[in-house]
Amino acid sequence: MESALSHFGASDILLRDVVASDLPIFFEMQLDTEANHMAAFTAKDPADREAFMALWTTVLGDEISTNQTILFDGQVVGNIVSYEDEELGGPEVGYWIDKAYWGRGIATRALSLLLVHVSVRPIYARAVKDNIGSLRVLEKCGFVRIGEGSGFANARGEEVEEYILRLD
Repeated sequence: MESALSHFGASDILLRDVVASDLPIFFEMQLDTEANHMAAFTAKDPADREAFMALWTTVLGDEISTNQTILFDGQVVGNIVSYEDEELGGPEVGYWIDKAYWGRGIATRALSLLLVHVSVRPIYARAVKDNIGSLRVLEKCGFVRIGEGSGFANARGEEVEEYILRLD
């Protein structure tokens, strides 16, 4: 994949390959309690830097996945990934936006950009049922709800229900 994917109109959103210097920024972003609650399926201990770095080392070593840093006005504001989901039998997308940038349409524009470059369909996504913002992002990008699931959410300390979505 190219180093920088492309701009989305004049929105100043840019996706580029994740580089090592992004990881400390991602780590700080995922320490936010509210963001963890919304994501729900997070690390057991978000403050465990060693586990975080080990996970990203694995993620970046996976040649099948697409791992992009989201830039807004030149600032790192999150990441967006596509990886093979064995349970769903196809690629799945996920993203994390710094809470300071929520509600600005950044996730929607970043996902739109990613979907241009990850052309495999169907492609899947999951969102906890009460994560209205993420569901809105996915549906604006054409994903439709196709099912439901549940699992233990580390960030909430309990079983939660989620929607499974697909884009054909």
